[in-house]
Amino acid sequence: MRCSRGGVWRRRLRSVALTALGAALVGCGVQPTGVIGAGEPASGLTRGMRLYYASDTGLRAVPVLDRGFTSLDVVMKLLARGPTAAERREGLTTLLLAPSGYTVTGDGTRVTVELEGLYWAEARDQVTGQLVCTLASFQSVGEAEVRADDVEVTIRPGEGPVLGPLRCAEYLGG
Repeated sequence: MRCSRGGVWRRRLRSVALTALGAALVGCGVQPTGVIGAGEPASGLTRGMRLYYASDTGLRAVPVLDRGFTSLDVVMKLLARGPTAAERREGLTTLLLAPSGYTVTGDGTRVTVELEGLYWAEARDQVTGQLVCTLASFQSVGEAEVRADDVEVTIRPGEGPVLGPLRCAEYLGG
């Protein structure tokens, strides 16, 4: 019988101690605060392979995790294919139409898109931003010493004026 009473007293003592400790922590003088403004969200290009899709609020970067690529030409095809079903549910779309004949080359901070025919968009269109930002992202991954912010993309259509050099920051407000 003594053993059972000792166990009861120990549990009660432990309970009282935990209650006292909890009360001390709650009453230590730390007061809750309201929301503290920290400025605008981060902007600009980030490291890693990203496809840029159009949305109602502008361009949005989507990390490329499970889609392989071997060249900048393949990147164009991925971008033209468009977002996944889940990404479409989030309001993302691609405005880029798959061009019929093109080559994309990159060297350091320069990327050139050579088109056989006309380019269907203007320099400041969101579709051009998709193309410029996506190619800049992939070029910086392909050449580790190159920062995506430094990549300049030039679009050379077979007919019409040359666009560029263009930088992604021009389309992201930076």
